[in-house]
Amino acid sequence: MISIKDKRDARLKRKKRVRVKIKGTPERPRLTVFKTARHIYAQIIDDSVGRTLVAASTLPKDLNSKAKGNSGNIKGAILVGETIGKRGKEKGIKKVVFDRNGFLYHGRVKALADAAREKGLEF
Repeated sequence: MISIKDKRDARLKRKKRVRVKIKGTPERPRLTVFKTARHIYAQIIDDSVGRTLVAASTLPKDLNSKAKGNSGNIKGAILVGETIGKRGKEKGIKKVVFDRNGFLYHGRVKALADAAREKGLEF
């Protein structure tokens, strides 16, 4: 049986390997995704100055009330993807580099990415 610590270490190893190649620039910032069992988080980051430009998650009251108990599943991920896409467009961000943070591009991560694309972000 694989322990949780081993799974986490494997994800962090994948994350480091990918982050060597993926960097957020002012013209094309990095859209990163983090998920837990209960929530999902997304940030658009400019790595040249180390600043978060836009953030969204199922944690705040406004999105959590819209999710209505669905914050840890695909419905919550779609909500966060739409929010990050909308907020990114308001800030003038059109193109991003997608960083899945070592998670598989499947399920909630894929749903968030698709929802962000529908709201106008290009990656």
